This record gives sequence, C-alpha cells and structure tokens, in this order.
Amino acid sequence: MFNTAQPGILDAASENLMLHKIKTLHTQPRARRLAAGAETTANVEPTAGADLRADADPASSFKVLTVNIHKGFTFFNRKFVLSELRDAVRTVGADVVFLQEVTGSHLKHAEKFDNYTDQPHYEYLADSIWNQFAYGRNAVYTNGHHGNALLSKFPIVRFENRDISISGPERRGMLHCELQVPGQSHTVHAICVHLGLVETHRTQQMKLLCDMVRKEIPARSPVVVAGDFNDWRRRAHAQMAKGANMHEVFVQANGHAARTFPARLPLLQLDRIYVRNAVGHSPIVLPSHPWSHLSDHAPLAAEIRL
Repeated sequence: MFNTAQPGILDAASENLMLHKIKTLHTQPRARRLAAGAETTANVEPTAGADLRADADPASSFKVLTVNIHKGFTFFNRKFVLSELRDAVRTVGADVVFLQEVTGSHLKHAEKFDNYTDQPHYEYLADSIWNQFAYGRNAVYTNGHHGNALLSKFPIVRFENRDISISGPERRGMLHCELQVPGQSHTVHAICVHLGLVETHRTQQMKLLCDMVRKEIPARSPVVVAGDFNDWRRRAHAQMAKGANMHEVFVQANGHAARTFPARLPLLQLDRIYVRNAVGHSPIVLPSHPWSHLSDHAPLAAEIRL
C-alpha cells in the first residue's frame, strides 16, 4: 500500500524511521582467527558425510537468504528468539545465508537470559545444515562483539573481513567469501555487508565495495552482494551499477527494491541483493509470520542463476 503514498509523506515517514535507527545505535568476530586487521572466524572443514565435493552435481542455480537478525532479539529487544529464528531460517532452504548483526559473544546477555546460547550465534544458526561458515567481527565492546556472518552449503575456499568503518563509533565491515559451487569454472564471490547509518559514510563504503569488486575480483566471476545497506534514500542502485556493474534483483524483477524495515509494517528499502555475472530469479520478501516477530528487518530470498 505504500507504493501509492505521496512522495513527501513517504520521505517524512522514512526520515523518522531512520532517525529512530540512528538514536538506538549502540557502540557495542571460537575457532581460527586470521590475519591482522578486522578479525574473521570460520569453519571451512567439510563435516563427515556432507556432500561438499567439487565434483558434486553441477549447480546452475542456488538459493540465497539475507537477514539482519538484530542480535537474536525481537524489535525493541523485548525477547531473545534465536532458537525460533534458527527454525525459520531452516525452512527457507537457502544454500547461502547472509547474516548481519550476528553476536559472537555477549557476557551480560548470557547471564540475563535463560535461553541464551553459549555458542557464537553464527555457529548456533549454522548447526548441521550449513557445514561451512565465516564470521567477521566488526563491533567490539566490554561484554562481547558482533558482526556479519555467511553460512554456506558450498565449500568456502577463501574469506576475508575487510574494515570499512569511516569515522565515529560505528564499526562496519564487509565479509568476502569465495564459494566453490559444483560445476562452475569460476568461484562465486559472496559478500555480506552492513553499511552505516550516515549517508556520507555509506557513499564511501559503497565506493570501497565497488572498487574491490571491480579491481580484485575476476571480470567473469559471479558476484553476489547482500545485506543491510541502510539506503533509505535509494542512492545505492546507481552507485553499484556505475561502480561495479552490479544490479539489484528486486529492481530487475519488479522495478523497485523491496521494503524491509520495520518488519511489522515495511516502509523502507534497506536490504538488498546485488548480482554481477548472475541473474536473480523469483526474489521474495519473506512473509510477516513468523519473521516480523523475529527481527526488526524482513528477510529477502532469491534464486541466483549462474
């Protein structure tokens, strides 16, 4: 119904929602830790019985899911729902899952909530379904840390968490994973991002992202960039297209990006799935039930055809 709203009304409502996000900002990645810089944790060892062989049945397409999980809490942090969130993520049947606001550790929450898991949340969510995962630690605070994570049914052959923080208290990163998808001559580059709340920061962060895609990833390799862009002014499409020849799957399918925030009554187009050398097919915003109870963002899913 928001498509028919007057532009001025929509912009005013959008600005109020983004101001709420900015006001609630808190300056708040157990496995191997790699390299200096933004820290990355990953499990890239095939689990016994898992079909992660490079010569497995060729995959000409795979399903992706992206969701900001709000550190496992409902809107306004009223209830810890990570177990319910895990069940919901499983039902989607995604091969690759892009997660933002993933907690690696939080000592106070572990003491306060009886149902709080002692595992890093990315490990808890991956469970036995996604045998490969990577976590990029971005924000570190007294009681713990959080960042982005990627869960994959395909082998992760390389990974890096790159610091794209600009200034001030916000810590941001982009988690770059190379996936060995069966039957593909090129690795698939999957990049999970959570951009800043300040527009000038987002512009600089997208330039860093575009520069990396254009300069560091082979021209013929498929690329999927997904996550929370916080782009309520809808400036990212032009910058991603011009800077990295990447296009958003909902825009290609429907003419506009999906509305994902707030999850209970989505108004803002904050979350995105961009592709290069691939085609997004049947993109969907996952239905309100149960997702609006599980996070402040609605998840996006799509089939990616190579």
